[in-house]
Amino acid sequence: MLYSIVSWNVNGLRAIWNKGLSAYLEREQPDILCIQETKAQPEQLESAIAHPDGYRAEFHSCTVRKGYSGVATYARYKPLQTYCRLGRAEFDNEGRILISDFDDFVLVNAYFPNGSLQEKGRLQYKLDFYDALFFHTQQLRARGRKVVVCGDYNTAHTELDLARPKENQTTSGFLPIERAKLDALVAMGYVDTFREFERSGGHYSWWSYRQRSRERNIGWRLDYFFVSRDLLPYLQSSSLQPEVQGSDHCPVKLVLRLY
Repeated sequence: MLYSIVSWNVNGLRAIWNKGLSAYLEREQPDILCIQETKAQPEQLESAIAHPDGYRAEFHSCTVRKGYSGVATYARYKPLQTYCRLGRAEFDNEGRILISDFDDFVLVNAYFPNGSLQEKGRLQYKLDFYDALFFHTQQLRARGRKVVVCGDYNTAHTELDLARPKENQTTSGFLPIERAKLDALVAMGYVDTFREFERSGGHYSWWSYRQRSRERNIGWRLDYFFVSRDLLPYLQSSSLQPEVQGSDHCPVKLVLRLY
């Protein structure tokens, strides 16, 4: 069975729907679309957004702050189950994860926190979120499940993953302590799928709105598909779609062929 999966931080689901997401969904027709930063409650969405033709939709919204965070998963196939809890209120209340069991694999759609150094405690919150989520995925692995973890990780893993690594050594999103969390994920047996196909730099998924950063391709690769190594034989392609506009992030895409 072929699965095409797209992950996209849309920076506001309602705002982007008529600015390109609806057309993108019709054109691309992914089997699964994982959205981050919905910035909306399900009841605020018009029917076309909440129930697009051909898709089942699941939402996890922030309950502690309006217009903040939130994830959504649209799928052509009904998952065996979907849940949105890690069992820790400080994470569960911010609407950051949806975990869907598609039998062939478990899909984690995650919006990892920003570790803003200007906001007290948020860097530690981000690091703790990484630990809690990866502990949960390891529990899935211990049960023999194949796992896909996609979303906006809010961290550039290596110097190849941002345009100006030297200038950002002390910037959240490229701090050694943040990058070490992705090193740990790799050590757990996960693979950055994009790097299986592209080893060079200059490929990014987020650009600041300032100083024409996207035009000049001064960006960061913050959006990933990491998969457990047992999915590697089924990996068909993994790509970025920087030509797709509408958000400060672009979509990233994974194709798996499972027999």
